[in-house]
Amino acid sequence: MMSSMLWALSVPLIVFMVVVAPVWLVLHYRAQRRLAADVTQGGQAQLQALSERAAQLEQRLHTLELLLDQDDPHWRERL
Repeated sequence: MMSSMLWALSVPLIVFMVVVAPVWLVLHYRAQRRLAADVTQGGQAQLQALSERAAQLEQRLHTLELLLDQDDPHWRERL
């Protein structure tokens, strides 16, 4: 009785370990690799957009400093 119960539990476990688990692992890591590639591509686009925005802000800051220099040449000394 106990032997047949053990056999009934071990067969599905063996089938799972031999067939299901390897397929599951392959699909899981393939999906992870694809997700990482998508994030990297999206990250590059976002990094490019942030770089362009930083350049725009740097230009605006330069313009504001020029205006302040014209209005009050000694403003930097008070900082």
